[in-house]
Amino acid sequence: MDITFIMVIFLIGFVGSFVSGMLGIGGSIIKYPMLLYIPPLFGLVAFSAHEVSGISAVQVFFASIAGVWAYRKGGYLNKPLIIYMGGAILAGSFVGSYGSMFLSENSVTVVYGILALIAAVMMFIPKKQIDDKPMNEVTFNKPLAAILAFIVGIGSGIVGAAGGFLLVPIMLVVLGIPTRMTIATSLAITFISSIGGTVGKLMTGQVDYYSAVIMIVASLLAAPLGAKIGKKMNTKILQSFLAVLILATAIKIWVDLL
Repeated sequence: MDITFIMVIFLIGFVGSFVSGMLGIGGSIIKYPMLLYIPPLFGLVAFSAHEVSGISAVQVFFASIAGVWAYRKGGYLNKPLIIYMGGAILAGSFVGSYGSMFLSENSVTVVYGILALIAAVMMFIPKKQIDDKPMNEVTFNKPLAAILAFIVGIGSGIVGAAGGFLLVPIMLVVLGIPTRMTIATSLAITFISSIGGTVGKLMTGQVDYYSAVIMIVASLLAAPLGAKIGKKMNTKILQSFLAVLILATAIKIWVDLL
């Protein structure tokens, strides 16, 4: 490992984790394509799709912990939602991450592209005015939340993404959860999801440990900073930023695939 490699991987992890803390996603929505495309631009050896998904899975585990810690105060964590969606996504992510070893490199990227496209479409669906609702009055459809979380878990387990970028639009659009509660609670659910994803990737040898350690250090520094800024930003700006980010990533993936 030379200094260029360390700096490139660290910056990828830092940017992704900053966005993770600010928007309530695991950060893989941008780290996956960054790890796939940026290292070769600096003359570094390109990671395979399996290596990228493995590094992402481990890094998301730590980024989401740091983000949840920053949001632990303020009443934004919805515990029933964490229990229902967290348990379901944990099971799904383990199934997906373990099963990913049987997929080709291209198949893993295709799954990622499909997930990003679905998330992008959902982010542009008009949302109900729910951000003024008191946090203690928020309710949701429990069976629907669990079913959707399990499905997200399978797909996100395959690509090592923990599913935060899909959980956020599902919670905003389908379940009707206020934006700030969605961001904080999504990070907690993403952390639970990343447990299954990380175990599956480690068991199947899909993790580059040196790169993962660099990304973890970046995560622990950047995610709390992102969460701190996210608390102060207008919720409309947060939603718009996430929508554009997901759409741009989906377009890039599909342009390369097609």
